Amino acid sequence: MSVAALLSKKQGNTITIQADTMILEAVNLLTDHKIGALVVVDDGNKVTGILSERDIVRGLAGKGASVLTQKVGDLMTTPVKTCTRSESADDVMRRMSKGRFRHLPVVEGDQLVGLISIGDVVQGRINALEQEAGAMRDYIMTG
Repeated sequence: MSVAALLSKKQGNTITIQADTMILEAVNLLTDHKIGALVVVDDGNKVTGILSERDIVRGLAGKGASVLTQKVGDLMTTPVKTCTRSESADDVMRRMSKGRFRHLPVVEGDQLVGLISIGDVVQGRINALEQEAGAMRDYIMTG
């Protein structure tokens, strides 16, 4: 299964933010959309960073509530690991597991085209395994 196949099963747009936005606004976006990360983009939709719940928690631990008045650019993770639509879900899953991150922006050229999470990858793998098991049952039953 490819990253493109994973993206095709997702609904909605990728929620983005700019580096000069306040962290409090980022927290509200994460909460409102029930997501774990925001892709930070410039005016041309080029990925410049990623801000995850983990980044915010680290900021709170280090600076307290005053971190909420800082800019996204102060806490975002950069450089950002990315992938393309043509990569396999298995390769992406290995990279995410090895790097211990849960969100991966999908880019073509230098433009953001989507975001996949480890949950998307795992769900895709579960669906593939269920299809394989069904095919095997059918094969055995028809002899």
